[in-house]
Amino acid sequence: MDARSPRLWPYTPASSPVALPHECVFFCSSSVIPLQFPPEEGNDILEGSKLQMYCSQFLSDAGTVDQLLTEHNAPGMSERRPFLLLGELANPYRLQDIGIGPLPIYTVRLSSLCRTYADALDNREVTPGVHHITLARTEGWWEKSHLAMATVGQMKEMVMWLDQGRKGTWKPAKPAEGKLYFEKGELLPPKVEDISWDGKVEVIGQPPPALSGREIDLKQVMVPIHTQNGCYDNRGRLARCVHIPQREFHENMFRKGAYKKWAELLDIC
Repeated sequence: MDARSPRLWPYTPASSPVALPHECVFFCSSSVIPLQFPPEEGNDILEGSKLQMYCSQFLSDAGTVDQLLTEHNAPGMSERRPFLLLGELANPYRLQDIGIGPLPIYTVRLSSLCRTYADALDNREVTPGVHHITLARTEGWWEKSHLAMATVGQMKEMVMWLDQGRKGTWKPAKPAEGKLYFEKGELLPPKVEDISWDGKVEVIGQPPPALSGREIDLKQVMVPIHTQNGCYDNRGRLARCVHIPQREFHENMFRKGAYKKWAELLDIC
């Protein structure tokens, strides 16, 4: 993918939460710049300054992330913290709408955690609306998502935008379970038939693909979770985004008021 304007991004918010982009990018108001992974060094878990240093070394045709932040007069990596983008917030078109400012975005693997639909509909700007994405546990699960290195101010802006004027609907939290890794290539999630369900708990019986990137300390990562009702309850099961596209979910499944309580979905620090 060549650098392009966020307004020329081929997927509008109406197509959210398709996992976009497929590669690491540096987002700013004028362009979306592809990033490449830096040379591998070490295999220890990345946290704090080690994570900041690693993220700053990702490369583009215009230089490293550190150089891009300087070029765009943006706060440096030392002022940024990891923030999971589970759905629409990874969409450059939407980030442009929010006016979030320069933001490096990385592809990551969720392990024993999945992206699922919140029991809410945001009807701003699009019809029928956007179902935002929240996080829930599933033992043995894996899928690809996105991680931003964001300033505290950017995190607050994204959560406020999700709240849609109703403060406290979304809550920034640190997961106390699951694992997170950088992911370099294509990653196919488990199939529907790989999920076993005993009427209470869903478990994945297949072994995960080999890891392609370094582990990130998930307990250091902030993620917005939907706290009003939690996530959509698909007759006791989760409606996972990778199996059910948003429009299909809205037209064929969504029933207002069918939800799982958020505190039952995920342990947080």
